[in-house]
Amino acid sequence: MPVAIVTGSGGLIGSESVRHFVEAGYDVAGLENDMRSSFFGPGASTRPATERLVQAYDEFRSLDLDIRDSAGVDRVFERHAGQIELVVHTAAQPSHDWAASAPQVDFGVNANGTLNLLEASRRHAPDATFVF
Repeated sequence: MPVAIVTGSGGLIGSESVRHFVEAGYDVAGLENDMRSSFFGPGASTRPATERLVQAYDEFRSLDLDIRDSAGVDRVFERHAGQIELVVHTAAQPSHDWAASAPQVDFGVNANGTLNLLEASRRHAPDATFVF
């Protein structure tokens, strides 16, 4: 079964991507760490969406992983090397207003996290489609 990796898998676009690709026949690994709850408070948590996906789809597994963790990201890609056909990157710190209060965190998530994913893709899944 082909593997799709979806970052931010508990968010709006990420969770819909999980549904779509599971139903299209992919084994989906979701990278999610629920940073939305720390950015915007408990009411913005992605945890409920993640729990619904885990319950609904046997082909989906949620991995509690921060995309800023380059070694952790690399391990996920290495574990699935040769099977990854698709990477859908939807994880982000999305608020410009919030970014002004913590620019290092914003840059770490949005720039360094994306770089970690691109590098892991290059090393372990060079033929995979990367959707950003």
